[in-house]
Amino acid sequence: MQQDQQVFDLLDKELQRQRKGIELIASENFTSLQVMKAMGSVATNKYAEGYPGKRYYGGCEVVDEIENLAIDRLKQIFNASWANVQPHSGAQANAAVLLACLKPGDKILGLDLSMGGHLTHGSLANFSGKLYQPFFYGVDRETGLVDYEQLEQTALKERPKLIIVGASAYSRDWDYARVRKVADEIGAILMADIAHPAGLIAKGLLNDPFDHCHIVTSTTHKTLRGPRGGIIMMRNDFDNPMGIKDPKGNIRSMSALLDLAVFPGTQGGPLEHVIAGKAVAFGEILTDDFLQYQKQVQINAQATAKAFVDLGYNIISGGTDNHLMLIDLRNKNITGKKAQETLDKADITLNKNAVPFDDKSPFVTSGIRVGVPAITTRGFKEENMKFVVDAIDKVLTNADNEQVLNEVKKSINNYMIDFPLY
Repeated sequence: MQQDQQVFDLLDKELQRQRKGIELIASENFTSLQVMKAMGSVATNKYAEGYPGKRYYGGCEVVDEIENLAIDRLKQIFNASWANVQPHSGAQANAAVLLACLKPGDKILGLDLSMGGHLTHGSLANFSGKLYQPFFYGVDRETGLVDYEQLEQTALKERPKLIIVGASAYSRDWDYARVRKVADEIGAILMADIAHPAGLIAKGLLNDPFDHCHIVTSTTHKTLRGPRGGIIMMRNDFDNPMGIKDPKGNIRSMSALLDLAVFPGTQGGPLEHVIAGKAVAFGEILTDDFLQYQKQVQINAQATAKAFVDLGYNIISGGTDNHLMLIDLRNKNITGKKAQETLDKADITLNKNAVPFDDKSPFVTSGIRVGVPAITTRGFKEENMKFVVDAIDKVLTNADNEQVLNEVKKSINNYMIDFPLY
């Protein structure tokens, strides 16, 4: 069969884009070659609805072994007793949890999207805000830290059945123990969405949510540096809150409900080639090299935050504990949208982002989100971060000067030659 040159030329073009630029999108990373090899393997040909040992198709004995290996490695990483590796994404994982724990119209409490939360934590534009009754907590206006008092007051008043902790644009660690006390007081289930800091949590560099949260979800890309996908985990299984019984009159455990919520509740056949990639990535996470990588991510993020502060940028909460930071650009007289589009011209990729108490629309925003996992994967150390921040500052302070943008782009392209990708 003749190769589709048009598609593969575009893929090569994308490879060159990734190689030449500085990647600062907090939710992106670069997988290893063996993860990509697994994803492009013959496992993509296999349909395997159901779970290992309980499939609806024949010929699943090998993909059963692959999926069981992924599950076993994931449980080892997080010291979990149960895990599901089938969700196609973090959003799918969250959808399955809500389906398992709630009935339509039930109340949920999550971090407001405008304060750094995620669409699936109750946004009215998302299934989580359409099928369930969402309430929100935010961050303190002065400190930029999660307002746990507001969380507690809202929980006591509204008595949600599910409380969600976790964020997509929050740079600080979480007090899971404090929120668990609130959840226990009102009889709520506590779910942690660790899609962003999962790699740091896996290596003990941030607080462990598993001892305090009933259910934990994550993506497998971002700081875990695996293929794009989702996972659901529990350290301790528990009886389900809905009292659902099987035909023999036994109450089903939450793990059973979650399995059913993934398949057949929200998905059909699992992507076994992606699960193979997850298994490979989980094996990488179990190594000492991955610990050193995560330590460097944290060091690089803190060095980046300091460099921004030294140049007069306003970082929400004043710094970072994890892999990212949220920057309010209003004192720099440029919108998030303008900043993102201008930085693109210089081969610096990041995303516009709303900041707490933003006065601009979500399509414009007052801020940008900066993350360091991808450039850390490429070998950046703390001493390289000043170059990154200086380049960003030069672009943002000369946003309408095409000559300067071209100069910065050329310097970046030359700089990245020393940090080869694939």
